[in-house]
Parts: sequence; structure tokens; C-alpha cells
Amino acid sequence: MSNHHKRNKTKIIASIAIPLLIIAIILYGLANRYLFEHVEVIVTPQNITTPAEPVKQSTVQADDWNYEDDNETIHIKKVTTGSGSDMITYYVADVTFKTTTNLLTAFAKNAFGTNIIENTSTIAANNNAVFAINGDYYGFRNDGVIIRSGTLYRDEPVRDGLALLSNGTMKSYNEENITSSTLLAEGTTNTFSFGPTLVTNGAVAGDFSSVTIDKNFGNRSIQNANPRTGIGMISPNHFLFIVVDGRASNYSRGMTLTEFANLFHELGAIEAYNLDGGGSSTMYFMGRVVNNPLGKSNERGVSDIIYIPNS
Repeated sequence: MSNHHKRNKTKIIASIAIPLLIIAIILYGLANRYLFEHVEVIVTPQNITTPAEPVKQSTVQADDWNYEDDNETIHIKKVTTGSGSDMITYYVADVTFKTTTNLLTAFAKNAFGTNIIENTSTIAANNNAVFAINGDYYGFRNDGVIIRSGTLYRDEPVRDGLALLSNGTMKSYNEENITSSTLLAEGTTNTFSFGPTLVTNGAVAGDFSSVTIDKNFGNRSIQNANPRTGIGMISPNHFLFIVVDGRASNYSRGMTLTEFANLFHELGAIEAYNLDGGGSSTMYFMGRVVNNPLGKSNERGVSDIIYIPNS
């Protein structure tokens, strides 16, 4: 083979190999960012009783939709409105704590990091939860202020967050306007970084016509009708958790952010905050998933939950 032909063959191989290499690098970068697990901290689960600890005995009364013990009551109801393509199905959990605010959080696989996921029901069962909802899916992003169980795991302020406090209250806040040290000094036990704020100081929190949460790949406005998960407070130690099913014809179209905010307000919430939704939206109670994720009874893995432990 002549040198001329060899050079042409080399050029052809290079012209094919270089684009393939570039594509491979891009695909690996995307997989590394959005698929591969990156564990930063292994976390000791809460609500674990060791043999040396006394086991508290609590009187429990429960059925498929209600739970009551010495400290908390949980009442869940399913609501359906509209019909046909305008049908909406959602679930409201009304939770009251009598003494101790027993709202806990847990990470998928007991690990903090990115792309670490398990189903809400799996995380809940592993943490002996009587009730749980999905959290903010913090592991999909690498920003926000993440405090869990009084420990600061991430401090990259960027959006409106939610703080749960040890005094049985909750508040939304701008992450860029208050430091994590101030939050902790105020008694913040857990923060969530998703949003937007739905209700604040007893009023619907404003215009939701164009809301984006992430700068990540595939980001879009979340205003349109979608499955939803949210948390609200009626008064100290009195909370509402709402999960809306969606994207399922003749079962539930989901809610817009405006509809979701109005629902919390109508139910008496003076504070309310939107958590991760879509396929993540899941409510767990007494060993089962209460709602019907995406109308397919198919949970999507998430990075974290909010839960109430079983007595």
C-alpha cells in the first residue's frame, strides 16, 4: 500500500474515531453527573433502639387511614374532584403532635450524596416509619442548603428553601438571605431545597406563572398540571401533607402550582411549601403506598423522605 493510501486511511479512521471519542466523553460525563452514585457521607439512621435503651410503650389505635398514639394523630383522606380529562385525585394527611414534634428525615441507602436513590416505601420501611412522603430529591442537584437532623450537609444557597424547627413550626426562606449557622441557631432541624413557597403568613405566595427549580439538564417550568407533593402548617405541631396524583387520563391530571397553593390555603395552612413532584410524588402509610404514582402504581426512586416513626 502506498504512503498516500496509508495517509488517507489514517485520516478516515481519525475522522471517525475522534467524534466517537467526543461522544463517549460527553455520555460518560452525563452518566457521571446524573446516574452514577456519589456517596459523600454515610449516615446513622434515626429511630433505632439499641438493647441498652428502654423501649417506650405507647397505646396505638390504627386502621388503613388513621393512626393515633400517645404523641401523634394521623388522619388521611382521598379526595377526587372533576371528571374525565379534568379529574384530579389527591390525598391529604392531617397530622397533629401533642408534645414532641416527631417529624424525621432519612436518606436513601443511609447515605448523603448525589444519584443515590431508593423508593419512598423502601426508605420508609427501613426506618420503621408509620407515615412518609418523598422529600426534595436533593441528590439530583449539587446546590441548595441541606440540613438534616441538625447536621449541615450542603451549603450552596441558590433558591427559596423550607426550614422545619424544633418548636413544631416551619418557615420558608431565601437561602441567599440567611446563613446556615443562623438557621441552626434558630433551632432548625431540617431544611429542604426545592419550592416554590406556596403559602406564607396565611396568604398564597404570589405568581406561579413561570417557576423553575434547577439549572440541570432537562430543566423546565413546573407550573403546569403535574403530580405534586407538599407540606403545610396550620399551627405549631399541626401539619398537612398533600400528595396529588397526575399524568393519568380519567384518574388524575395533576394540579398546577396555583391550584396546589390554593388547596393548602383553603385547608387552613398558614405556611406551605412545594416538594419534589412528578413520578416522585408518593405517600406511604402503615406499610403501603397510599396513592397511585403516575396512575401506574410504580414508584420512582428518590434520595430522601420525611417521615413519622412507628411507636
